Amino acid sequence: MKNIKPDHIAIIMDGNGRWASNKKKSRRYGHKNGASTAKKIVKIVSSNKIKYLTLYAFSTENWDRPTKEVRLLMSLFIETLENEIDELNSNNVKIRFIGDRENLSKKLQDKMENAEKMTVDNTGLNLFVALAYGARWDILNAIKDIVTRLKENQLDQLEIDENIISTHLQLGNAPDPDLLIRTGGEKRISNFLLWNIAYTELFFCDCLWPEFNEEEFSNALDFYSKRKRRFGSSV
Repeated sequence: MKNIKPDHIAIIMDGNGRWASNKKKSRRYGHKNGASTAKKIVKIVSSNKIKYLTLYAFSTENWDRPTKEVRLLMSLFIETLENEIDELNSNNVKIRFIGDRENLSKKLQDKMENAEKMTVDNTGLNLFVALAYGARWDILNAIKDIVTRLKENQLDQLEIDENIISTHLQLGNAPDPDLLIRTGGEKRISNFLLWNIAYTELFFCDCLWPEFNEEEFSNALDFYSKRKRRFGSSV
């Protein structure tokens, strides 16, 4: 069978806290190791010549976690950007953040904008980081933008179709994910890219995110290569 690779992979990185708990370590230890795993997977995806990767880093629902843990995560995002952006840039990675930035700190927003500007002309891996992201928010936000364009006569009602909606979503003109990977053993989507994954192949693995490695990634690619994608047709 021909080894077919996806163009776009999305990953729900689940299990940092449980992994740390199993080792009787702090949640910070789990999240830091999770960030290290994300760095490794970005390199693996890039080396496989896959053009798009979307990582679910922090959901809109994650704001409901304990304040101490949210602060920890936000400081870790800043630290990671400070430490990794130069290497990402030198490796020709183009980074973009998707999600609602309104409640993020000014410092984090500035780091995100700087990373996007620094890598905007890069032509390698397109890395989307979903931060303070929720798919229902994404769809609602797209609807509001379309309504605004209608009111301002920038768009005719008859022009509205699936493509118009897609281009107003956070992923914009990026292709829909071909493969969604979720670690941690849970089998749910958790409000992630609901519009975009209508025909995405779903791969669930039991390993916790800090344990996810090249072998597990290869298993996901092997799973994908064996799928017959019909996109709703019977052929």
